[in-house]
Amino acid sequence: MRKRWLAVLAAFLWTGCPSATATDGRPNVVVVLADDLGFSDLGCYGGEIETPNLDRLAAGGLRFTQFYNCAKCETTRATLLTGRYHHEVGIAKLAHAATLAEVAQQAGYTTLMAGKWHMEGNPLDRGFERYFGHLSGACNYFTGDGTFRIDREVYEVPESGFYTTDANTDWAVRFLHEAPTDKPFFLYLAYNAPHYPLQAPESDVRKYLGRYRGGWDAMRSARAARQQAMGLLPHDFTPAPRPPDVPAWDSLSLAEQIEQDLMMATYAAMVDRLDRNIGRLMAALEATGRADNTLLLFFSDNGACPFQRTRPETREQLLLPWDPTSYWTYDKGWAHACNTPFREYKRNQHEGGIATPCIAHWPAGPGRPVIGPDFRESAEGRLTDQPAHLVDIMATLLDLAGTAYPTTIHDQPTGSPRGLSLRPILEGRVREPHPTFHFTYYGNHNALREGDWKLVNLGNGPWELYDLATDRTEQHDLAETHVERRDAMAASWQQLAEEIHVPDPRSRRNGGGQQKEAKADAILDE
Repeated sequence: MRKRWLAVLAAFLWTGCPSATATDGRPNVVVVLADDLGFSDLGCYGGEIETPNLDRLAAGGLRFTQFYNCAKCETTRATLLTGRYHHEVGIAKLAHAATLAEVAQQAGYTTLMAGKWHMEGNPLDRGFERYFGHLSGACNYFTGDGTFRIDREVYEVPESGFYTTDANTDWAVRFLHEAPTDKPFFLYLAYNAPHYPLQAPESDVRKYLGRYRGGWDAMRSARAARQQAMGLLPHDFTPAPRPPDVPAWDSLSLAEQIEQDLMMATYAAMVDRLDRNIGRLMAALEATGRADNTLLLFFSDNGACPFQRTRPETREQLLLPWDPTSYWTYDKGWAHACNTPFREYKRNQHEGGIATPCIAHWPAGPGRPVIGPDFRESAEGRLTDQPAHLVDIMATLLDLAGTAYPTTIHDQPTGSPRGLSLRPILEGRVREPHPTFHFTYYGNHNALREGDWKLVNLGNGPWELYDLATDRTEQHDLAETHVERRDAMAASWQQLAEEIHVPDPRSRRNGGGQQKEAKADAILDE
């Protein structure tokens, strides 16, 4: 008690901070990152999973219909944290770049983090003042792993009563309550959910058991119908068809359908639990009187995950997903449905891999955007069709905090951030668009968006070309009818790839390259 009183007294008496106080009007900023969440998994994006808290934020905020990530856990985090493309910062190294926390700290913000780090070092090395979470890319939700930390100290996960999603919120809320009130804060809350292993408390799973016995075909059709009804996309669309390597639901045996229902029910339970924790976070912001002037941004690090990695012993021993020793995953059937209405998945650069739900909520912000060009209204809240990208988060923070990107960090020169502030969009204005967005999965799956045109390939294969203004679900390849545009965009992709040091996949397939690529598939897919 005496230490707390002295800390409060010191904060009251200390006037040496060059930054403005909390009365200067600058907003708090909360970035919430989900893991492996599909485009249509939230109710406000067409899903049937119960997400009332995120839906409520969407109804009182703004939903983006064309917000992009980097299709992978690690690459998304590198780009999000630095405002630069992941290869130019050495991905997990975060080299030659300032992080969101370092920029916020320089502007006088308190900097807090809870959740999955998945970068080199410790968050406290990169501008965060408080940290709880795991340094790894994935972990057991009930038992954690050896990488859990509270600040720099090893955190011993309790033997019972622990669930990673809840623990991340517990500590984020604690940090908010302990944060000084004389200056704004920046919070990065990186949930591991709903990344595999699919694990959730029994009561949460049982809530959804049986709901998915209709299968992925029916689920995708129902989600697409809801998306059409809410006007989620600005034009009529036809969902991409079920891929040939995903079987029709009716072709599965009864035993297979029961097992698949269990997998999807567990995934839904994890998303439901995530949403309830968002509710807890918002309650804490309200309890501290900071909810109104807090900009909260919510999005996912990539599309739904197609990798079937259920461990054999889980099936052999009939381990249920609330058993801490279980290890379930789902695969392409459910991932395809979770990414409704798009093609492909995590790791790929088609819309199913890189398009994320994105919610912006800022009660004391500029108010309701005027409905007009690139803004629409639906029963679920306002929508904007303006394309945006993770690189824009850094630019937005710089804008709102009134600070500049540093020219050096840790005695190294920094490059320039590549984003544009989201502030005009949040204020209901049409933003000057990016000339291009560049996408790549280690040089193997690639894309370039230029206006409404998108160039994309799979496995470094032939380029495909789509007009997203009329074909957001990428079903009509125009590469052979718009050859000049295809070739010009391919040249632009290559020029930017060289500028940001994208590895040539051909060189990685020789010698040690094969081992490196295998490691990327086995480990970096986390």
